[in-house]
Amino acid sequence: MGALGPTPLPPPLLLLLMLGFGGGAREVLVPEGPLYRVAGTAVSISCNVSGYEGPAQQDFEWFLYRPEAPEAALGIISTKDTRFSYAIFGPRVAAGEVQVQRLQGDAVVLKIARLQAQDAGVYECYTPSTDARYLGSYSGKVELRVLPDVLQVSAAPPGPRGRQAPTSPPRLTVHEGQELALGCLARTSTQKHTHLAVSFGRAVPEAPVGRATLQEVVGLRSDLAVEAGAPYAERLAAGELRLGKEGTDRYRMVVGGAQAGDAGTYHCTATEWIQDPDGSWAQIAEKRAVLAHVDVQTLSSQLAVAVGPGERRIGPGEALELLCNVSGALPPPGRHAAYSVGWEMAPAGAPGPGRLVAQLDTEGVGSLGPGYEGRHIAMEKVASRTYRLRLEAARPGDAGTYRCLAKAYVRGSGTRLREAASARSRPLPVHVREEGVVLEAVAWLAGGTVYRGETASLLCNISVRGGPPGLRLAASWWVERPEDGELSSTPAQLVGGVGQDGVAELGVRPGGGPVSVELVGPRSHRLRLHSLGPEDEGVYHCAPSAWVQHADYSWYQAGSARSGPVTVYPYTHALDTLLVPLLVGAAVALVTGATVLGTITCCFMRRLRKR
Repeated sequence: MGALGPTPLPPPLLLLLMLGFGGGAREVLVPEGPLYRVAGTAVSISCNVSGYEGPAQQDFEWFLYRPEAPEAALGIISTKDTRFSYAIFGPRVAAGEVQVQRLQGDAVVLKIARLQAQDAGVYECYTPSTDARYLGSYSGKVELRVLPDVLQVSAAPPGPRGRQAPTSPPRLTVHEGQELALGCLARTSTQKHTHLAVSFGRAVPEAPVGRATLQEVVGLRSDLAVEAGAPYAERLAAGELRLGKEGTDRYRMVVGGAQAGDAGTYHCTATEWIQDPDGSWAQIAEKRAVLAHVDVQTLSSQLAVAVGPGERRIGPGEALELLCNVSGALPPPGRHAAYSVGWEMAPAGAPGPGRLVAQLDTEGVGSLGPGYEGRHIAMEKVASRTYRLRLEAARPGDAGTYRCLAKAYVRGSGTRLREAASARSRPLPVHVREEGVVLEAVAWLAGGTVYRGETASLLCNISVRGGPPGLRLAASWWVERPEDGELSSTPAQLVGGVGQDGVAELGVRPGGGPVSVELVGPRSHRLRLHSLGPEDEGVYHCAPSAWVQHADYSWYQAGSARSGPVTVYPYTHALDTLLVPLLVGAAVALVTGATVLGTITCCFMRRLRKR
């Protein structure tokens, strides 16, 4: 049975209400109108009552007055009577498209899920009286105007930047570190003053699109403020994420330094907002368009390193050249990506990749690893992705396993680089033939015995077998000091030596006196400790080494040896041994004689005075 509309108030009561008779009065409040909403969207109209008598839970009835029949009240829905709705609203109420939701005992909200053009009109919220007398207002009215849906959203032509496949929506592939740029067209022709808010969102690949699965990337709010979703806020602050408006209806999002997590399906969502008479902003329309399916090709999945030629066998002094080729579907170095390439060497049988030999950094600047300073080593780029390591004169110590290490970086905001991937080549064995130099050394103390204050001469004879022509010899002298009758556990101390170029090198002598080192024969070296003192006591040895100079004027040690120990003990002279007792005895004799003489003289003088 349809509702007949609200019961009119008797004229006397109406007069009392107009005169404001009585203390408390019922009041029904609805939003200030008119309200503008768009066909096909949802609308919510609130209603609450105050100043009433009776139970705390009040009933509400909603009516519609259409423009073409402004006096005819059409029952929509009631909290009291389930059969309240007119026939035009009955099916929609039964389907849940139109419903009334109670917020509390004296407040409800009328909800219409999908507005239709014929829903325009004046809505009345009526509260049946529970008061002992009629006083105040029992209904409130608000006008709702339904606007046509004219909001349009689409992907902006031309298509997004990147490698695009001819599909709809397009499938876009970008390299890690590159920019991801997507465009969106959003426009409306609503006659009323409205604002558009546009946001770009991402859903994980193959996930259904919805508010629960769509992660906002960045959006332009209705007040023109740019805000990013929580996972992208840091990138927006760093300048890696940008959103701008181009022209009247084109919006462009740029994600700098694409990462693996940026893959997914991107959408553009436009919402239209209007300001209600109470000053609040209400969303009146929303539409979404798929922009592209984006795949991010990570550098780690593409970076590959190969080395050549194969296993190398060379002789000492020969040049060693190794090539490294970096391959894969990689972006060229420049604005978004950068690469560094280096060589590592591990001695044969040693675990791990080894130590750095040389490298080219992301700016193309070469550097040598620790221990290779001063050598003629070149690291250069000889082709687009080919790098060459060249050692002008290889040494036996250069033998081992070589690997090429390539690193890929992506550039974030400004010049900041972030390492995205690294790859090592297979091991490349390198063999360098040994020189075959065998050294032996014999050292001794000239004279066998040395005394304090004298000069100790230590001689070292060196014998050599094998080696290339032009072999040079060097020799150094070392000492180990005794502590409490035993040799110290500290390393031996350099006293002095002569290098392969004939230049003398002086260390620290234990006694602190003068030292001289010299070459007294083609293969004979001498160490002299002048003015020997007790602090010079110790065990000395001679350490010869063989050196080879290559065409690049670099030296390398081809062999070494160590002589047997030579004990140096500064003895004391016999005269020095007797001198101390002699001096002590003489002093005692002088003191004793003086005492006796004084005693005799004293007694003689006493007798003389008595006489």
